[in-house]
Amino acid sequence: MTRTETVVRRAGPVAAVGFAAAAVIGVVVALAYSGAADAGLLADPGALARWGAPIASTVADLALAVTLGALVLVAFVLPRDGGRTAADGRAARAAPTLAAVAAGIWTVAATGHLILTYATVTGTPPTSPAFGAELALFVTEIALGRVLLAIVVSAALTCVAALLVTGPRGALAVAGGPVLALILAAQTGHAAGTANHHLAISTMFLHLVAVAVWLGGLATLVLLGARLGTDLPDAVSRYSAVATWCFAGVAVSGVVNSMIRLGGLEGLGTRYGALVVVKAVLTLVLGGFGWLHRRYVVGRAAVERPRRVFTRLALGELAVMGAVSGVAVALGATAPPDDGLPPGEPTPAQIVTGNLLPPEPTFVRWLTLFQWDVLLALAALAGLVVYLRWVVRLRRRGDDWPVGRTAAWVAAMVLFTWSTSGGAAVYGHVLFSAHMLQHMVMVMMVPIFLALSAPVTLAMRALPSRRDASRGPREWLLGLVNSRWAGFFANPLVAAVNFAGSMIVFYFTPAFELALTTYVGHLAMVVHFSLAGYLFINGLIGIDPGPRRASYPLRLVLLFATMAFHAFFGLALVSGTSLLVPEWFGLTGRPWGLPALEDQQLGGGYAWGVSELPMLAIAIVVAVAWTRDDERTAKRLDRAADRDGDADLEAYNAMLGRLAEEPTER
Repeated sequence: MTRTETVVRRAGPVAAVGFAAAAVIGVVVALAYSGAADAGLLADPGALARWGAPIASTVADLALAVTLGALVLVAFVLPRDGGRTAADGRAARAAPTLAAVAAGIWTVAATGHLILTYATVTGTPPTSPAFGAELALFVTEIALGRVLLAIVVSAALTCVAALLVTGPRGALAVAGGPVLALILAAQTGHAAGTANHHLAISTMFLHLVAVAVWLGGLATLVLLGARLGTDLPDAVSRYSAVATWCFAGVAVSGVVNSMIRLGGLEGLGTRYGALVVVKAVLTLVLGGFGWLHRRYVVGRAAVERPRRVFTRLALGELAVMGAVSGVAVALGATAPPDDGLPPGEPTPAQIVTGNLLPPEPTFVRWLTLFQWDVLLALAALAGLVVYLRWVVRLRRRGDDWPVGRTAAWVAAMVLFTWSTSGGAAVYGHVLFSAHMLQHMVMVMMVPIFLALSAPVTLAMRALPSRRDASRGPREWLLGLVNSRWAGFFANPLVAAVNFAGSMIVFYFTPAFELALTTYVGHLAMVVHFSLAGYLFINGLIGIDPGPRRASYPLRLVLLFATMAFHAFFGLALVSGTSLLVPEWFGLTGRPWGLPALEDQQLGGGYAWGVSELPMLAIAIVVAVAWTRDDERTAKRLDRAADRDGDADLEAYNAMLGRLAEEPTER
């Protein structure tokens, strides 16, 4: 065994110990500096609970990150044997086991965090005789206790399911467990009490997921370094691309979260602000490590001893990551300068929606006011960057891509951002009519431009294919397009029913209230209606591949039927006399605008009128395409007749002649 191989083999245990030690030291130092673990004035649960809860949280977070990172690498990064290249594949086979072990540690640490958190919150020492019975009440009746218990259950189920993973599909499915835990964690702590609830939760979720994938992916590469073999250059190169996106997500979400909690530049002078500065500096150091990886490992894969260079860089990066994790946990346990609560008595709009009531709407305010949804805005920005990069990649290799399709994609991203963060989103929280306008743009306008931009077609041409049996973006996209689920939902009849019928299901069931009151419900609404609109429009006028498209007459029938249904839905709202979600739209305390019921009826008019114009435009496009298709068919038949002397017509006439002679012969 060479010296380099010995260094790599020893790197795993060294990384695990150094990683955990740096995290524990970071959280202890940060807690001692901030005073978050000092004894309380009224009730003290003991030093074990005060110091143990943050340490258990740190260990749980690190184990969750390794679990998620290992599963993500199996799904997207690690080469597998059995392809058209001589891939090693040992790391891909060992990663699910590593994920299961990490999930087991996560389960134990999360359980300890649950117990010690209850002790800290109530000031009850774990040695108290009634501690067990009170803990049972905490996890069944109190929201925080139920969330922490759900995280423990998610960890335990992930531990079992990870042992059954055999390939990328299974890894991606099991990764839903850690992601669910991060969704739950994003709704606890400081994010739960801030006035700008949706902004805080969205940025916290983005931050947690990006950190977990970034940190856990690197830890997995180091822990499985001895098994990577010849797969190291490909694995590091692919992980580096993932880490770049994670760094961007961490940086943006961290800045937004800090601005929310610091309350201004003066907050930097507090102990909480000092911890924020330390975390920001360490994050920039991590970005520097990523640059070094790209320069000295990815860019010099053919140079001697890249494995040793990677191991040394990765160990240093993991140590810094551990320290950052410890500081982050201490930040979560420290009271921020700005508690996020509104000064003075909250207004009705703040009580109901969590935000200040916007000023009376005008045309200029519709265009200039923004209430940013960071997660969706970053998704639109990432979509814009990726699409343009693909176009540039095609042009560099001499391929052409229509400018009109690129313009359509840009228009789709701009409209999507405005509908989710612009004036429609600002007023959609307090006006049903504005919400309906937001919905119509999202489900009607944006999908039209998406279908005309042909993103799937562009991706198939621009993305490289893999030869080592792993799944990259191109392979996942092909698998999704060709899957049975996609074929079912993209079927023209199913897409039309989903496009029209889901509006009734959404607005006349508790789903509408869920979308208004929870950020997860809001995200589900945006994703569902955007996809439903795209699948329906793509089946009518789209360019992207999909199921066999319906004939032009059937397309027009489906289109007009959908128009009639939208008219019926809008008429039902216009003539309705009961308010949808009255505890929301009826209690905002607006001094301007129409009464809530009249505003809802106006929203019904928007649902009826705004949808008709795009539908009519689509009908014209379908009719023109039908005419051109008939012309192309006629020209093709004429060319065939010129080549064979109109053999088909001669054969048809001969058949008619024989049929005419048969009665005479009889």
